[in-house]
Amino acid sequence: MLRLRRNIFVRYGAMSKTIMPTPQEKYDDAMFDFSTGDFDSAIRKLKNVLAEDATNFDAQLALGMALYRKGDFAAAIAEGHKAEKLRPHEQLVHTNLSLFYMKSGDKKTAEHHGLQARIASWREKPSGPPPEGAGESELEMVKPKLEPQTFKTPEKFPDMPWKKK
Repeated sequence: MLRLRRNIFVRYGAMSKTIMPTPQEKYDDAMFDFSTGDFDSAIRKLKNVLAEDATNFDAQLALGMALYRKGDFAAAIAEGHKAEKLRPHEQLVHTNLSLFYMKSGDKKTAEHHGLQARIASWREKPSGPPPEGAGESELEMVKPKLEPQTFKTPEKFPDMPWKKK
């Protein structure tokens, strides 16, 4: 399989420079490996992403799942708890931890995290103004117009042939 390299060499006459991949590109590359089943490579790349930014929630969550898919349940649980520290009320964190504990044989703790996932799904959405750019989605429901409408009653009602006299 041919793979694109992220380190691109740009040549300007006699000068050349290397463009290093962004953290998002590194994460995307790791997720490509994960999606193709190359869990060892994905784990290595996700650990590199987390070495640069330990607060990257998506990479932390994906690392736990990659370790789970590889069959290392104890390490998956440890990484899942690190993700839980980043976002303690995230539904997906508790869903993953429930799965990890169930596969490792700890049914009681798995049920606890399953309940926490359900509770997290019931939590209210944050109130206040929506985040910037939230109202620009193509899939957003159309809002009704708030201008007053006038209603005129007809002068003559149409005949109703279905009505018996």
